[in-house]
Amino acid sequence: MACASAAVFCLGSSLTLKAQTVAPFKNGDRVAFVGNSITDGGHFHSYVWLYYMTHFPDMRITCFNVGIGGDVAKQIARRFDTDVLTKNPTVVTLSWGMNDTGYIEWFRSDAQETIKSRLDTSFKYYHQIEAKLKKLPNIKPILIASSPYDEFTYATPNNIYKGKSAALLQVAEFQEEAAKKNNWGFIDLNRPMTAINKREQEKNPTFSLTPNDRIHPDNDGHMVMAYLILKAQGLAGKSVADVVISANDKKVDKAENSKITKVADTADGISFDYLAKSLPYPLDTVSRSWGNHKKQIEAIKLVPFMNEFNREMLTVKDLAAGNYQLKIDDEVIGKWSASALANGINLAEQTNTPQYQQAIQIMSLNEERWEIERRLRNHAFIEYNVLYDRGLLNADNIAAMDTVSKIAKKEIFVAGNKGNYILSQYKSVRDAWQMEMDVLLSQIYKINKPVTHKISLTRIN
Repeated sequence: MACASAAVFCLGSSLTLKAQTVAPFKNGDRVAFVGNSITDGGHFHSYVWLYYMTHFPDMRITCFNVGIGGDVAKQIARRFDTDVLTKNPTVVTLSWGMNDTGYIEWFRSDAQETIKSRLDTSFKYYHQIEAKLKKLPNIKPILIASSPYDEFTYATPNNIYKGKSAALLQVAEFQEEAAKKNNWGFIDLNRPMTAINKREQEKNPTFSLTPNDRIHPDNDGHMVMAYLILKAQGLAGKSVADVVISANDKKVDKAENSKITKVADTADGISFDYLAKSLPYPLDTVSRSWGNHKKQIEAIKLVPFMNEFNREMLTVKDLAAGNYQLKIDDEVIGKWSASALANGINLAEQTNTPQYQQAIQIMSLNEERWEIERRLRNHAFIEYNVLYDRGLLNADNIAAMDTVSKIAKKEIFVAGNKGNYILSQYKSVRDAWQMEMDVLLSQIYKINKPVTHKISLTRIN
């Protein structure tokens, strides 16, 4: 494909993806995504899981959000046993650095020395986590270099910490080397996302994947992160389905990841039964999560997700010249010329197909699961950022609630989580939330199985 067709399709070399190879998740994997607020309040892990839910409907994995807002490597290290390993993960993805590289420290006259000290501390506590993981051969670690801090966007005049982006790159380079030394997986989000920011800012200086505060990706940024993770896992090019039919002799020339039967002439066209082995990936058109303004679907303007991960191709050759109406299960999907059908159409771009509507139901249930899981992560924030140092971790008692109420009067983030903790302080409530998620997941893996559809093409003029 020529680069002139769209700059986004020529990102491979500029986004330094060629060295990234991480094994895809396998059936039964329990994947703990460990990190800070970018993980805690973000969607990238949920978007990755949605891909597995739709593309591999017979392969069940479980993903866990194990992020806590504000965490540095030290805080991740101290909660590793009680918050991460208790999930019984088979895969641990580990991301840190945004908070480790400081904020107001960049305004100090000794900023470089201060940040060096912070990074030395960060790396020391990483090595504590590393030592634990090396003793756990049943866990596959993947180090993920954080999404970037964007110093350069004109989207907001605030939070400009000059030098922070370079320090965060230092962390990414450290993580890459650490992964290489241990023969662990490594996925770089920092440099590819920085490249996208720079490319888009040449056209629009206010563009940013982290437009609200230079730190936290919006929904499109999280989808870019999911794209980069799936790309690193070598999953690009796996079609939802790729079907080629010759109308003249009713011959199926190709049926990749699909099964075509009952090909037959009709009065003005052709019909056949179609069973794909995957569902199209549904892209959300709603802006989700507090403070976000962009939508997941906006990411397809930035990375070639549709071309690489969401191709449900239907090609019908040798149709008589004219325009054809395409129906699936007697529902009109659209109309295309014979030449367009001969070149192939991507059904995943048609949101009104039965299979896409089926996928939207899965997305909706997954979003509901994400909302519930966020309550549990809000609870974890209180446990580890308020109660841990006061000897009240998992106390679930009046003393813990009184402590939270007292601290909430002085600290805004504690105040923001107090309402959730009023409920989550009770183990019975947390258990009920977990049961709700279990029910949602059971429903997802019940309804995510592709079914056979009747497709017809009828010449209309």
